[in-house]
Amino acid sequence: MHYYLTLENIHMSSILCIETSTSACSVALSQDGANVFDVSHTKEAKHATILGGYIDQALSYAKEHDITIDAVAVSSGPGSYTGLRIGVSMAKGICYALQIPLISIPTLELLCVPLLLQVEDADQARFIPMLDARRMEIYTAVYDFALTPIEETNARVIEENNYLHYLDAGPVYFIGNGVEKCQEILKHPNAHFFSKSIPLAKWMHPLAERKLIDNKTEDVAYFEPFYLKEFVATVSKKKLL
Repeated sequence: MHYYLTLENIHMSSILCIETSTSACSVALSQDGANVFDVSHTKEAKHATILGGYIDQALSYAKEHDITIDAVAVSSGPGSYTGLRIGVSMAKGICYALQIPLISIPTLELLCVPLLLQVEDADQARFIPMLDARRMEIYTAVYDFALTPIEETNARVIEENNYLHYLDAGPVYFIGNGVEKCQEILKHPNAHFFSKSIPLAKWMHPLAERKLIDNKTEDVAYFEPFYLKEFVATVSKKKLL
């Protein structure tokens, strides 16, 4: 396992993880640094109808196996405005009820975790997660192999030379559903594309464990998701007829 995601010789916790930043909805429960429960729905967005049931299943599993949940981790965005609101609201409710800490996990950082666990040249690579932000925009950031931001989260329209200096320097991994918007533009031998990757709760626990150990938790009363862009309500065309 990548050293940044390894927490050897440290007492582990049990963390309930919730991910709702895209159309996928997932919940996982970790214990001692490994997932012991995981459920997900990766097709059309149904967060409002299925998230509560998934959480009930995770809590029931914890009760049946005598697991004390130490914290709740939730994907903090950017991503779907509605999905983030639902996920964060549910996470806050559990934290209030159980009197446990809330941990926020940046969605773009979470997207990098599976690749960090797989690629052999991670220490020489750059990781560029991309989420579809509709129209021609994406939400993106640039990380090194320790998940230190080289470029902070931003919304942008991809142009041919956006990442040329990274590509000329070494391997670059483009990850997420926003990749499809730029795959035809970014033609370079060092570019590697993973357009099918989605953020899932089962990848959260290494990041959440580290935050909990470092005491980087959120104020449950005041925490809000990172939407990046303001939500704009629209009126259905049918209602205008």
